[in-house]
Amino acid sequence: MGGRESYPSDLPDEAWELIRPVITAWKAKHPSVSGHAGQYAMREIVNAILYQARTGCQWRYLPHDLPPRSAVYYYFAKWRDDGTAETIHDLLRWQAREMRKRHEDPTAVVLDSQTVRASANAPKDTTGLDPGKKSPGRKRGIATDVLGLIIAVVVVAASVHDNAIGIALLDKVAATAPTVTKGWVDAGFKQAVVEHGADLGIGIEIVQREPGARGFTPEPKRWVVEQTFGTLMLHRRLVRDYETLPASSVAMIHWSMTDVMLRRLTRTATPTWRDAPQASRSGR
Repeated sequence: MGGRESYPSDLPDEAWELIRPVITAWKAKHPSVSGHAGQYAMREIVNAILYQARTGCQWRYLPHDLPPRSAVYYYFAKWRDDGTAETIHDLLRWQAREMRKRHEDPTAVVLDSQTVRASANAPKDTTGLDPGKKSPGRKRGIATDVLGLIIAVVVVAASVHDNAIGIALLDKVAATAPTVTKGWVDAGFKQAVVEHGADLGIGIEIVQREPGARGFTPEPKRWVVEQTFGTLMLHRRLVRDYETLPASSVAMIHWSMTDVMLRRLTRTATPTWRDAPQASRSGR
């Protein structure tokens, strides 16, 4: 890392080795126009993306000891547009499933959506008002396996109905994980999603909330997707939708989940942003 002091979000050596082959192969196919290897180490570019995901800072507020924002955003956008970010994510998901003694591809998924406020730089035609939650912004739809690992992501205006989100997610699931034959959704998804799932060979079950339940109550089968949304919120860039393009929002979700899976695969704890207790710092 060029002798700089490390950040908690930096990739440990073993984590970098898991994604280095993909990044190295990509770089070999995309040499600099001037012919040189590039001024910035690819590991530092990834560290900068993960730093932003964890801290939620703006591009221009990246620390000076990381590569400049122009270089970091260049690679972020390139990897977003050519699918490299998703490829890295999916390769790690397969490894994470194998570590849990599962087949590479799942047979069941859980779908859900989350409404978040969008920043002022988000174009109006990509945002809207969620009529149910009375909240403006965007909606994130995700499909996870039963381990809570992401299979598909969509980001749309908050005004888009969950039915449209569910249909889009199922199309992505069918394309990327054709082994899926079962899915669970909450009551926000309607019969149109069930019917579309049937057309794709995926049996969709609507999980109803227990009668009389108040506040947050984990629902059978569906709790894993709620847990995934909670885990993603540890990455402050996702607390709101700060991205101008919905595609960038999807990419940031993939990078954040990549960070989570790398920590799990290397059995390194996700660093907390809370200060250590006084007794721990003093050695008592």
